[in-house]
Parts: sequence; structure tokens; C-alpha cells
Amino acid sequence: MKLFRHGPAGHEKPGILQGDQRYDVATFGEDYNEAFFENDGLERLAEFVAANAGNLPVVAATERLGPPVARPSKIICIGLNYTDHAREMGLTPPTEPVIFLKATTAMAGPFDDIVIPKNSVKTDWEVELALVIGKRASYVKEADAADYIAGYLLHNDVSEREFQMERGGTWTKGKSCDTFAPLGPFLATPDEVGDVNNLRLWLTVNGEQMQDGHTANLIFDIPFIIAYVSQFMTLLPGDIISTGSPAGVGSGLKPPTYLKPGDVLELGIDNLGSSRQVLKAYAG
Repeated sequence: MKLFRHGPAGHEKPGILQGDQRYDVATFGEDYNEAFFENDGLERLAEFVAANAGNLPVVAATERLGPPVARPSKIICIGLNYTDHAREMGLTPPTEPVIFLKATTAMAGPFDDIVIPKNSVKTDWEVELALVIGKRASYVKEADAADYIAGYLLHNDVSEREFQMERGGTWTKGKSCDTFAPLGPFLATPDEVGDVNNLRLWLTVNGEQMQDGHTANLIFDIPFIIAYVSQFMTLLPGDIISTGSPAGVGSGLKPPTYLKPGDVLELGIDNLGSSRQVLKAYAG
């Protein structure tokens, strides 16, 4: 299945994508949140959709899409998980996963504007493959990790490099600004994605190719990441883990290049669709 959420920000309703057609499933009565995933929501939703085939309302193509998952308890990110990205940042590839948290208030829809934060001069882009946890996970064995995955989605891990690297060394500060986590357009269950170790991910800025990577080049693969993170914190249903970005970010260019109002980002991953965001100046 492919799940999406639609409607005004903060008031999204659940939907399901079948082929190229979007259908509203608000009458299912649940949002795609922790309780949904914890209580076999994917299986119950599949049964609901089958029972209501031909009767589900169509969602207009012009309808806004929100993040495919309602606000999770946490967004966990893995830093420097591609060798080429670590090197372009001037850092040694890690021997263990680098973990940081991204505030859930950063979540945005796949086609929402990205707001450059107040006092920002180094806002950057990062296309990433993210996964959604399907059931409570603690001290997971690597061999069992796949059992904990509800699905996958596209994530733009937008980053403010000065906040991240030059303001005390706490990465979360540079990752958590409002609109810094565009997600979607949809969440795809594992059967829809295929081999997650064989996915191309890409990003363009104003039509120019900047990132063109492949999940085959992850330093730490997804089963290892889930097992590793679960040694340090309990993962709850609906939690998001973003697996890192390949080379081609603005801060790795010579000279470094950062985003400005009016810039357009387009990004995508095989089998997970694409998204588009326009940069806007902070107007508060």
C-alpha cells in the first residue's frame, strides 16, 4: 500500500494511493499515527479499502499533501552514512552510526515551502531515504529488524550548517527549524519498494543536478541501523529514522553554496516518488 495525508496543515486526513489515483479514507476513522501502527492499522486499512472498493472519494490533484505520517514521537537521523558525503564534509567516515534527533515540529508536506530561518546564512539540502517503525522496538536483533518496518518515504533533511556546526556543535539545532523536514509524497509499505539496498536517490537545485546517489553505498544498512538505534532508545510505532544523505550538498561544494529565497528543490527516490519545495525568506 501507499499511504498519504491531505488537506490543510494541522488538519490532514488519511488517504491511499492506488496506481495514479488518490482516494480519501477518512471514514476509516483513524489517522496514520502511533496508535494506528501499533494496532495493526496497515492490515485493517487494507481490509477497509478492499471492502469499500469503488466507493472511496477521489482526492483532487490540487489538494495539498501533508507528511504521510502524523507527528511521531521522534525523528531520528543518521549522519555521515555515505562515505562520499563524509569526505566532502571534511570528516572521517564513522565507525559507528552518528545519531541526532530532528524536532517533529520541523515536519512539512512534500510540496510545502521551506522557510529560511531568521538569521540563517547557510541553509542546505539533503535527500534521504527514511523508514517508519511499525511496532515498539527495544534491543532489536539485526536479523529481526525487517519485522519492525512499516514502510519507507522520501525525506529532505534540510540543514542550517552554521547552526549545526558552528553554534556549539549540537547538530539538532541545525536540523530542527520549522519546515526543515519535508516528507513524502507517500509512505510505501516494504512490498511496494522492493530492494531498499538498490534505490537511486537524487536532488536538483533550480534544475541543476546536485545529488545522485544510491542506497547500495550506505555505510550502515537499514537492519543494522534499527538494531543499533534500539540499543539506546525505545522506538515507538510511527517513529521515523532517516538514513543519511549522499554527496552533493551545498556545504560540500567549492565554494560552498547555500539556499536563498526563490530557489527550487526537486528530489526523489526510486519507488518513493518525488517532491518539490520553494525557498522562502523568514517573515516573522
